[in-house]
Amino acid sequence: MIATDLYNRMEKDFVKPGMTEDWYDGNMALIDGYICDNFKQRSMGLLCDFAKEINKVYTAVFPSDMVLTKILDDNVYDVMLFIHHPMDWDLSKDPDSAFYVMDIDLLKQLKKRRISIFNFHYPLDNFSDYSTSKTLAESIGLTIEKPFAEFSGALCGVIGTTSCEDIHELNARYSKTVGHETKLYPYGNSKIINNRVAVVAGGGNDIEVVKEVAKNNINVLISGLSLKNKYSLAAHELEEKMGINLLGGTHYSSEKFACIAICEYFKKLDLDSEFIEDIPCLDDL
Repeated sequence: MIATDLYNRMEKDFVKPGMTEDWYDGNMALIDGYICDNFKQRSMGLLCDFAKEINKVYTAVFPSDMVLTKILDDNVYDVMLFIHHPMDWDLSKDPDSAFYVMDIDLLKQLKKRRISIFNFHYPLDNFSDYSTSKTLAESIGLTIEKPFAEFSGALCGVIGTTSCEDIHELNARYSKTVGHETKLYPYGNSKIINNRVAVVAGGGNDIEVVKEVAKNNINVLISGLSLKNKYSLAAHELEEKMGINLLGGTHYSSEKFACIAICEYFKKLDLDSEFIEDIPCLDDL
């Protein structure tokens, strides 16, 4: 497939009016020579313009060394890496600076192999068949009721119902779904009110999200990042005050289901597609 045709199709299908992003900062400038003008101007869409033809698409949550090395080890040319974030994530290195730019030596090799990199953050978070919170909720077995939680022009969360009666049963199901122990902060009644649950994948433990959850008379919020630090302290305090139980499943694990699901989007365009597994950062919990 002609690369520009694929890029234009994705822009049409996922980017909505009013969506904004702001990734291009001092850290991204470290790899400035590999970032195309499109990303410098918009912080979304085509990130590294290395290919004219796309024969296969790899998908991943973060562009980690592990992900980039896996593609290079496949010895492929003329492919695209679709990523949810334009930077890698590791809270264990520095809780104040969790995002890290891609390894420049690996980028050099990707360029030689004609492997483009394309990024959708809020466009993938926005409610759709492939969105982060919807795919997470469905993977846990929730029935979707409606989207909610607007960020930068995107509806990033969903409200749904669960067959689980209490938060301990739901947390066990969340752990089974992501494949590792999740974290429960039992701030409210263990019984799930009307079996309704709010889901905002990734960094959804946000004070504005918590306010909206409370307005919907919901006492359970499922998210990715759940650790209590200076960035999330206000959200935790409000959850405790409002009796809202918080379940965390890590940044990576809560958002990987969207990157798995979007493989079907590319396959509908007659492109072979493969999701690359990575390792969750348990410090997120």
